[in-house]
Amino acid sequence: MRKGLVFYNNILAGELTETDDGEYEFQYNKDYVAAHTEQLITFSMPVRQERYVANRLFPFFEGLIPEGWLLDIATKNWKLNANDRMGLVLACCANCVGAVSVEPVDQDYES
Repeated sequence: MRKGLVFYNNILAGELTETDDGEYEFQYNKDYVAAHTEQLITFSMPVRQERYVANRLFPFFEGLIPEGWLLDIATKNWKLNANDRMGLVLACCANCVGAVSVEPVDQDYES
């Protein structure tokens, strides 16, 4: 299982998880839901307490992954597989342009 903490303007918004079964989950942080009900990270994922689940990486997070020559640099320098989308999010999206960032956490992290 791999996880990343999702921040919106440096505020913990939620957690993105790739399960051992290959599913993807995103869940907003309880405090974020209580304090920022109108501050969604993407229109396709409104703020709610329920977890979002999909069998592939959510399109919003796909969009954070670098493309073109920048993706080539990331995959070559960090020896990443370009098809490992979650690995790319965790490796490349901690310092994204824009309001959202994803920081990797170890397997022992609990929300």
